[in-house]
Amino acid sequence: MKSETVPVRKLAVGGILSLLLVAGCGGGTSQSVNSQPVNNQPPPPTTSGSNFVPAIQALFPSCAPAGESIQLSLAGLNFSASSVVRWNGSDRPTTMDAINGLVAQISASDVAAAGTAAVTVFNPGSGGGSSKPSTFTITAGAVDPQSIAMDPAGKFAYVASEGCGGGAGGFVSMYTINPTTGALTLIGRPTPSNDEFTDSVAVDPSGRFAYMASSGDVWDIDFGSILTYAINQTTGALTSTTGGINATGINGTPAFFNSVAVVPSGKFAYAADGGAFPAGSFGGSSNVSMYTINNTTGALTPIGMITAEQPVSVAVDPSGKFAYAVNENDAPGSAGNVSIYTINATTGALASVGTIDAGTDPLSVAIDPGGKFAYVANSGSNDVSMYTIDATTGNLTSIGSIAAGTSPYSVAVDPTGKFAYVANWTGPNSDGSVSMYTIDATTGGLTSIGTIATELSPTSIAIHPSGKFAYVTNSGSNSVSMYSIDSATGILTLIGTIGT
Repeated sequence: MKSETVPVRKLAVGGILSLLLVAGCGGGTSQSVNSQPVNNQPPPPTTSGSNFVPAIQALFPSCAPAGESIQLSLAGLNFSASSVVRWNGSDRPTTMDAINGLVAQISASDVAAAGTAAVTVFNPGSGGGSSKPSTFTITAGAVDPQSIAMDPAGKFAYVASEGCGGGAGGFVSMYTINPTTGALTLIGRPTPSNDEFTDSVAVDPSGRFAYMASSGDVWDIDFGSILTYAINQTTGALTSTTGGINATGINGTPAFFNSVAVVPSGKFAYAADGGAFPAGSFGGSSNVSMYTINNTTGALTPIGMITAEQPVSVAVDPSGKFAYAVNENDAPGSAGNVSIYTINATTGALASVGTIDAGTDPLSVAIDPGGKFAYVANSGSNDVSMYTIDATTGNLTSIGSIAAGTSPYSVAVDPTGKFAYVANWTGPNSDGSVSMYTIDATTGGLTSIGTIATELSPTSIAIHPSGKFAYVTNSGSNSVSMYSIDSATGILTLIGTIGT
């Protein structure tokens, strides 16, 4: 299967989940398949009363980072309870599964180094035999990076990657940041998120906790999660805690989290749950979920949900008074909007202020550090919507839009409030770009100052707290591009790239 045809991103479209397509082992990102649900899980196995030579149709997942144990599912023909999965010719523990066909346990030592492995199925007895081999790819690092965030001190960076799909969980890559050069250095192997399609990472303002939002895979009834990790203040390494919100979200409602944001005080967090089906199908819905945060453990406690319209991204203003959720339209290629909320400073509860129109298929929202302006990247109309923010009510007022590159996916504002940057996805396995802008301090209007190239299919951009560096995740090349920022002009200069 070519890399541009493996599903990775989920958005609710036309009442049926639209799975956006991305590279499998080679990375990639999203293109919607309207009204065509893509099932990441293998079809039920075909069996027979007699023994026949088995045939493998698909591996789920088909790749994984080196050093991580795998539960490998196989779809195919002529599987039975006596079938045995072989890894490079050696038997591995195998069970029969009514949904997944065969399931084999692959140890970390089997995937200790990057490369490939030959997977076969053997049926013992008369008439049996071995299948033709299928190739499993062992990658050097995590696959399909989607989001990057840094701790407030700018010492560490974290990248959320969706992984290979098909039952495989996502991963979080960890880095130290050189304060002088901005260069990233990997901290060990990627940490598994233990859920499919890890889309978003956020760090709390104290720099002690990180939160990973995963949308899960509705087609195998794998609802999403938000997992909490403690950050080692010396090394930056992550340790998973028990403070996550798992599978069913709040009050048993299925959750498919696309984004998570923490308020500046560190007391509350909000997650965009874009839903997956119309009301009644698996009980899914479109909401912004609300949580309080335990100051000691970082654990999230649900305090309710508030309705939104297919939210895919959520952001909080620097004062902690307002929250904004970007909503895609049910119909792809249609205008979306932004839901506006006030935040109760005591309870963290959101109250709706209303909505305002955005461009076509909006995906990301950013607030300037002064809390005066908001910007939304519109992937379908190839532009950025610009707004002023009412300091009392949080209401947005449109001040127009400005052109970006092809399929803008993520927007960020530097800490000085002087510059804005947009990562343009462009297409599956295509070189992307970053659009650069200056910000008018009085009006909030953007002025283009050019573009700079990225690697394949960039999905997110983040600015270092010092304002000196910018980082872009490239989903098609499984890498992060690193840039320095000219403090006078805002122009980016490539420092280099590093794998995930």
